[in-house]
Amino acid sequence: MIHVGILGATGYAGLELTRILLQHPRVDRLSASSVSFEGKSLEDVYPSMVNVVDGSALPPLEKAEDVMARADIVFSCLPHGHAETAGWQCVEDGKPFIDISADFRFGTHEELFKKWYGAGYEYPEVHAQAVYGLPELHRTAIKSARLIANPGCYPTAAELGLMPALQEGIADLSSIVITSMSGVTGAGREPSQTTHYPEAADAASPYKVGSHRHQPEIDLLLSEMAGAEVHSVFTPILAPMNRGILSTICFGLVHTISAADLHALYADRYAGEPFVRVLPLGSTASNRFVKYSNYCDISVHLSADGSKAVIISAIDNMVKGAAGQAVQNMNILLGFDETEGLRFIPPAF
Repeated sequence: MIHVGILGATGYAGLELTRILLQHPRVDRLSASSVSFEGKSLEDVYPSMVNVVDGSALPPLEKAEDVMARADIVFSCLPHGHAETAGWQCVEDGKPFIDISADFRFGTHEELFKKWYGAGYEYPEVHAQAVYGLPELHRTAIKSARLIANPGCYPTAAELGLMPALQEGIADLSSIVITSMSGVTGAGREPSQTTHYPEAADAASPYKVGSHRHQPEIDLLLSEMAGAEVHSVFTPILAPMNRGILSTICFGLVHTISAADLHALYADRYAGEPFVRVLPLGSTASNRFVKYSNYCDISVHLSADGSKAVIISAIDNMVKGAAGQAVQNMNILLGFDETEGLRFIPPAF
């Protein structure tokens, strides 16, 4: 049994992580921090937690340094730019650290991170040790990692949707177009004009076209998968729903392939993956059927003339796109069954 620490537990990702870990069979104690609500209980912030646990299982929210001192493994749900020091401290103390922000996702590519996030590295040697936590690609490295950079939500859906095609070399790398719709929770708990109900309801709104910070993260991983430089076109769309990501991914084919063979390529690549479901040929993935779960559903299609592939990828942005994938990484790192604490059948409606 383990004692888990969560930094920044009162944001949406922190709450989702708490919800999952409270039901994890290997976790017997949680400690959580919050700058905004220090000293209060999680029940004070989220009424959904009332009478779910007793005070001995989840003590009042406290300082981050106290949480890190006692926990066996630490998750950070802190905003971008605030996790680096905590990650360095945990590495120094020999404690596994799993970061849900973007702080460690760029590895040694400091200039790229600085360009998109506005700051350089304070501890570059720690970034060099970070493992990008996409289990379906880096499972072996995750097993021995000291620090795991949990992937972004948009990147997770895009990377899983493209990985088989890129690894098999069937995609024209100059033609990749990713269009992704996200629920409003992807913008975080802090409200803004664009996430205000009258602005977000009854409208699907593209934003940060050509300038979203997940673009370089996506392209780094696609380039690794392809073994060549990839520059995709990524367009995010804010959708009038609480949670979920639905990505439509199009690319030209370097040679003719039937729909059946394209489906077989994807099904074979993800055979045995516990959280990637390649749907039967003729089905279409929807975020509706992955809600609250750690699944990524993928459906494969061809354009009318057969020259292009169309891949639909669906995840819950708060689970496979954040907290659930973080727990999946914890399970792999600590040698637990990869699905522990994550076995959940999505609702049908």
